[in-house]
Amino acid sequence: SAECVLLVDPDGRVLYAKNPQEGHAPASLVKLMTLYLAYEDLEAGQVRFDEMVLVSRNAAMTPRYRMGLKPDTVVPLHTLLEGVAIASANDAATALAEWLGGDEASFVARMNAKAMQLGLTATRYANPHGLPDPGQRSTARDLAELTSRLLRDHPDARTMLGGQTFVYNGRVYARHIPLFNDPGGVQALKTGFTNEAGYNLAVSAWRGGQQFVMIVLGARTRALSF
Repeated sequence: SAECVLLVDPDGRVLYAKNPQEGHAPASLVKLMTLYLAYEDLEAGQVRFDEMVLVSRNAAMTPRYRMGLKPDTVVPLHTLLEGVAIASANDAATALAEWLGGDEASFVARMNAKAMQLGLTATRYANPHGLPDPGQRSTARDLAELTSRLLRDHPDARTMLGGQTFVYNGRVYARHIPLFNDPGGVQALKTGFTNEAGYNLAVSAWRGGQQFVMIVLGARTRALSF
């Protein structure tokens, strides 16, 4: 019942498709590209996993959903990564983008350049978090390719996207997702939701030592997306 669905095998062959090339609002699946660029910088030695990031007022005021970051506080980079991957926190995504790009607009330009480099020809980014913007679009095909490349090019991202809890400022952030208890071998997962997009999902599962990737866009409920 979702608007767009794509399931690909380890060789990129399509096993199931419904409207895979149809433009759709990606919602928080945008954060997959934010994470891609963060891990790119980490592996290049441009930033460190444990370095302290100064949170701007602009980042702290990013609309929900948020971690509750406060302006002019410092937060470990790895906590922002956890906030983006696990809590899908928009303030964490903005703080990360500003730290890595100097400002949000420069980071978004880099997101679009990387999309072109990866062959995501139907993808356009307008922000690092996925809040609604008419200029922000992607497709199930592009998102499947992005998910595959993120996990292949930056294997540490798999651990982050497979995480279910982290702690910041004395609070435990948890996501209760039944797919992680599924016998199908789900190892990495990112959800997204806006009223415009519906319920989106990017999931990687391992079966027989091989990675399968599935994208679901525009499901009517979170349970249906699962």
